Amino acid sequence: MAEPQVRVMLVDDHEVVREGLRTLIGRQKDMVVVGEAGTTAEAIETAAKAKPDVIIMDVRLPDGSGVEACRTIRETRPETKVIMLTSYADDEALFASIVAGAAGYLLKQTRGQAVVEAINAVAQGRSLLDPDVTGKVLERVRKGRGDEDPAFASLTASSSGGRRASSAHAPRPVPIHPTRRRESAPARPGAIARAPG
Repeated sequence: MAEPQVRVMLVDDHEVVREGLRTLIGRQKDMVVVGEAGTTAEAIETAAKAKPDVIIMDVRLPDGSGVEACRTIRETRPETKVIMLTSYADDEALFASIVAGAAGYLLKQTRGQAVVEAINAVAQGRSLLDPDVTGKVLERVRKGRGDEDPAFASLTASSSGGRRASSAHAPRPVPIHPTRRRESAPARPGAIARAPG
């Protein structure tokens, strides 16, 4: 009996990005694209109908934030895993993705094979988030906000406390080292096609 395919949904407002991902996933025997969306509203509606296992979600969408769409979708269907996709990495975007329940965070210049591996990893219930990086980001944001929200402290404690155990079992994450917001580096051969902006 054939293994069930991983049901993948693509959310990006640039057709060229979705087309690149669609082609990449179409070459995988164990994956199938079950839905696409270009806005936050479409993403939430399509996810409810398509019931994907994994969503690749652009952080920035025309009508809102992909992070908010991630949160809404995960609240309704927690079994759906979301990988946030963006042109750059920064502390705030990574922190927001973690709090929204994202299972991973990839740059658009990530090579195609790494994207496939990321989809497989989160579909199997593993996280792409490096525990060390996650802990540092949460700690930095928590201190920056003066401990005004107890959720920050509990998230930081959970990340730090679970670091040793999770590191032993987690796959090698796609390394996303948060920095100050910067311009994207030129895409390498085999990377996901990116639209300007």
